[in-house]
Amino acid sequence: MQLRKRAVIAALIVAAIAIGLFVATRGTPDAPAKAPANAAAKPGAKAALTVQTVKPETAEWARTLSANGSITAWQEAAVGPELGGLRITEVLVNVGDTVRKGQLLARLASDTLNADTAQTRAGLAEAEATLNEVQANLERTRQLRSAGMSSAQQMVQAETAVVTAQARVEAQRARLRADEVRLSQTRVVAPDDGVISARTGTVGSIAQGELFRLIRGGRLEWRGELAEAEMSQITPGATVHLHLAGGTSATGRVRVLAPTIDPQTRTGLVYADLTEAGAARAGMFARGEVEIGKLSAQSLPQSAVSLRDGFSYVMVVEADSRVRQQKIDVGRRVGDRVEVRGLKPDTAVVAAGGAFLADGDTVRVVSAAKN
Repeated sequence: MQLRKRAVIAALIVAAIAIGLFVATRGTPDAPAKAPANAAAKPGAKAALTVQTVKPETAEWARTLSANGSITAWQEAAVGPELGGLRITEVLVNVGDTVRKGQLLARLASDTLNADTAQTRAGLAEAEATLNEVQANLERTRQLRSAGMSSAQQMVQAETAVVTAQARVEAQRARLRADEVRLSQTRVVAPDDGVISARTGTVGSIAQGELFRLIRGGRLEWRGELAEAEMSQITPGATVHLHLAGGTSATGRVRVLAPTIDPQTRTGLVYADLTEAGAARAGMFARGEVEIGKLSAQSLPQSAVSLRDGFSYVMVVEADSRVRQQKIDVGRRVGDRVEVRGLKPDTAVVAAGGAFLADGDTVRVVSAAKN
């Protein structure tokens, strides 16, 4: 009797296990079977991301040649006193000051020169008085000569005295002019309009050689280095866009091309005047782009282009709202746009956030972004 009960219980257990396995593998009549993991999403599948789309824009972009170079002063003048050995009594400008031609920059001690000039003026006055006296004597001698009361020798002596006195007056006048020039040289003035780029003179020191350096006219230029094959593509007057440290920029215009090529490096120099210097300073390094013409370009916002594994991609939105990753080539960059190659003009691509999408994802597209 007990053996029969045990057999019945064992049969029930086996039946329960079989039913459980059947339900686990086949499902119940009221519940649909689970879809395979790699099954295609249905039209009603939940979108991975809400995106905006843009289409490539075609425009005329400038063709450029890139070059590296330095910003320098167009011309830099050394300014110093023409007289050496005098003490500096006053310095009126500092580095960075803008000055005008003839503006006083520094004064030198002038006491000794003032005394010498005063002495020369006194000597000139004495010589002029002597000249007046001998001229009066000559006139009296002529009158006496006409009356027969003076000899020919006296007449010659009177005329010689006048000539000698005139020579002394001229000598004193020349000496006075020299003293006045020396006195004026105690004033150090700007030889041209410009900006003070360096100052070495200090009050109390003895003036020797250069006291200031002046960037003439405040003009700066960029000297870019280009390969000899590229030099022939550039003409004077071409626009140059400079990229400076810190993300700032400047604009220039080609003034002249160097007449020679370096035989060692096979490169030449391009000289460009800075028309809009911005934050540019002499001595800065700058990467320049020289315009050499116009060329049609297809572009997208930089936010639409993603970089993966060293290649550039965009996410193309298909008609069924799925995205397809497409590899592209990129070229020039202007502002926030980048030149792209390999896309049809009417291709809709994700405007931003493409890096968060995977190939085949479903997206929800809202109104298209403005180019």
